[in-house]
Amino acid sequence: MTAAKADIFVIACGALAKELLALCDQMPETAIELTCLPASWHNRPEKIPSGLRRKIRSAKMSGGYASQQIMVAYGDCGTGGDIDRVLREEGVQRIDGPHCYEMFLGKAQFDAEMDAELGTFFLTDYMVRHFERIVMQGMGLRDHPALRDMYFGHYTRLLYMAQIEDPKLYKKAQMAAETLGLRFEYKYTGYGEFTSFMANLSSNSEGNQKPLG
Repeated sequence: MTAAKADIFVIACGALAKELLALCDQMPETAIELTCLPASWHNRPEKIPSGLRRKIRSAKMSGGYASQQIMVAYGDCGTGGDIDRVLREEGVQRIDGPHCYEMFLGKAQFDAEMDAELGTFFLTDYMVRHFERIVMQGMGLRDHPALRDMYFGHYTRLLYMAQIEDPKLYKKAQMAAETLGLRFEYKYTGYGEFTSFMANLSSNSEGNQKPLG
């Protein structure tokens, strides 16, 4: 028996998979189909636009989705506007915001944090879980500790934006701040603007006969 096609097809960054799946679990079964591109592409942002285009065209051709039924959960992610260029060409929309830090905090709070302390290094739950791989190994700090000053010399604090309240992640984030020599601060954000983004998609699904946008 073939599963029913969802009303909305969402293409997201793999770093958001855990959070978006948790939100999908709160929605009707056929409201949203979620697929993710590799989270590791944050270190290779040039791969993201073409990867999105392939996913979009596959959803249209083999999935039977129209452009207005496809949504993207990505910011610019260091692509210099290339993601938005691809989405314009494909007629597909994405969540508002330049990056997930602003999406978790909300624009006003993110701007306030940057005004308060420009030298802020942000961590999400995903980045805390994979701090060793993403930062220490991915940026070469484990093998070349002297790179710390090159990368983080102008940072003064590490702000951990928590999506869930987890003592183990809190401790790992504290240790990450100590490793980088930064002052540690904590802020619980929950799923931030992703909650309203996904809820809006669900309410705008075919069954409710409301247009996207």
